[in-house]
Amino acid sequence: MPSEQALKQRSNNSCELCTATDNLVVYPVPPTSDLSAQQCVYLCQTCQSQIDGENELDVNHWRCLNDSMWNQEPAVQVMSYRLLHKLSSESWAQDALDMIYLEDDVRTWAEQGIAAAQTNGPTRDSNGAELQDGDNVTLIKDLKVKGANFTAKQGTMVRGISLTDNPEHIEGKVNGTRIVLVAGYLKKA
Repeated sequence: MPSEQALKQRSNNSCELCTATDNLVVYPVPPTSDLSAQQCVYLCQTCQSQIDGENELDVNHWRCLNDSMWNQEPAVQVMSYRLLHKLSSESWAQDALDMIYLEDDVRTWAEQGIAAAQTNGPTRDSNGAELQDGDNVTLIKDLKVKGANFTAKQGTMVRGISLTDNPEHIEGKVNGTRIVLVAGYLKKA
């Protein structure tokens, strides 16, 4: 593949997200790619398997995005933005999203992939049960609520939830405050 040689040269034979040098593959940036170097990134097996959902996202592995988000290549910027968006419940990832700058066409490309990913499935709780508007859920761990100065305790019931545009998040009232919660920290009641 001609783009692989261009990607090797562009990336200096390292993963364009985490800089690993083993098991590198060409990764076409969805939702569409013509397989040119401009629409692909060079990734290690670890990054690729987590992006494709074969392995769970390792939050600490993705701290590398603080560096890769400044890469000059639009395809690398797009992947960094999408991953930061996926990890936006982490404060460091949200801070990075607040700082990242993308040209308008690059931002559009990045957001197309986010929109496509969000339509890929229903909102599910920590056990994989599908959540619907109006369901009641229970917190499975203590969660520090940013900006509200309290901790939502494990076992707290959240009644009458609302689904959001992001299948990884729901909205609900805890201690009289309406907040966004990560669905993976909830159990359907």
